[in-house]
Amino acid sequence: MRTLLVTTAFFTTFAATAQADMARYELDPEHTSIYFTVDHIGFAKTLGIFTDVNGSFMYDVDTQELGDVSVTIGTASVNTFNEARDGHVRKPDFLHVSEHPEITFVASGGAPTSDTTGTVTGDLAILGVTQPVTLNVTLNKIADYPFGHQREVLGLSMTATIQRSDFGMTYAVENGLVGDVVNISIETEAMKIE
Repeated sequence: MRTLLVTTAFFTTFAATAQADMARYELDPEHTSIYFTVDHIGFAKTLGIFTDVNGSFMYDVDTQELGDVSVTIGTASVNTFNEARDGHVRKPDFLHVSEHPEITFVASGGAPTSDTTGTVTGDLAILGVTQPVTLNVTLNKIADYPFGHQREVLGLSMTATIQRSDFGMTYAVENGLVGDVVNISIETEAMKIE
């Protein structure tokens, strides 16, 4: 699976002519977390995470050009820290994992806001519905990993907000039992592989 939401830092639209100078980075699955919060009856927000995440992108550290961003999330990997709730979230009321086993994100461009922050825009597909989404991205660090694989690593933090009803997930929105707004956070270490 290729993955969701790499999404990622970077702050300029990519140019096809610069592809030759770009390097490929892959999300390190051992150091990538995608988590979300959704309001529960107005009392508190419920936390959930996805544990099956894969993704890659092309990036030029010198020019900050970004390309070929693709992220995939396995919907069955959702974990809200409650077995009964997880079972419900996997059913047709929410993620309908038997019919829609993946959430995907493909980026189409970006814009810098500083040397280490910016936005990445792209298409997020959930339940077979695709909507535009903007990620707020912070580039935390670029350095060779100090042990293990010792590859160059980009450390990234990202956030986005979506409305689940935009993707046809309307269960309990009208009566206010489950919030419509979903706040998404992504923490990742992306390893250079080319």
